[in-house]
Amino acid sequence: MPRLREISRSEVTDDYVLGLYDMLFGDRDPVADPGTATGTPGNWWTVFAQVPDAFKHTTEGFGFYRSANRKLDPKLRELGQIRAGYAVGSQFVYSQHSKAMRFEGYSEEQVKAIPNWQVADCFSDVERAVLAYTDCLVLERGRVPDGVFAALKQHLGEVEILELTYITSTYMMHAVMSRALQLEFDDVPEPVVEVPAPDDATADVMGMVDKRKDANQ
Repeated sequence: MPRLREISRSEVTDDYVLGLYDMLFGDRDPVADPGTATGTPGNWWTVFAQVPDAFKHTTEGFGFYRSANRKLDPKLRELGQIRAGYAVGSQFVYSQHSKAMRFEGYSEEQVKAIPNWQVADCFSDVERAVLAYTDCLVLERGRVPDGVFAALKQHLGEVEILELTYITSTYMMHAVMSRALQLEFDDVPEPVVEVPAPDDATADVMGMVDKRKDANQ
């Protein structure tokens, strides 16, 4: 379950939020009867509905990147979005934009190669530049080597680069928020936990190694 409370239809007083509820959920209460047409639980929407102006701000951002005013090729936009989701570790963003990549015309090989794009040979030079730049934005927190930026500028104009930077960074934020609040497909157990040792195990394994080494000397 999400870490924050979901807002049921009966609690919604904001017209903008209610309009999105109608579009996504029909006349259902999305808390009592969750689920969207894309197969997600839908709790991203119901949690963000706690703050209607934040809800509106974020959803209008979706319209920004899909606007006909964008100069950036949607295919390159999707590369930034999906790689940002994967790099952050958001199963939700990665899963949703795997589907979006296919919609934009990428092959199954390319979709599956996102985790290991560095050693994949199914991407063009401009796609590799976008993926490298995305990793710099997300994994290096904006520390971009001159060589990566120069490769990007060989293929994209300044407006395209600015749009790519803004959209990719926005999706890094979405991925982080989704994980932090355990929304949608990011409601998963923490993978890095202690694995219990057998009841008769010693407390210091490396100490056993050291004793064996001393005994052999």
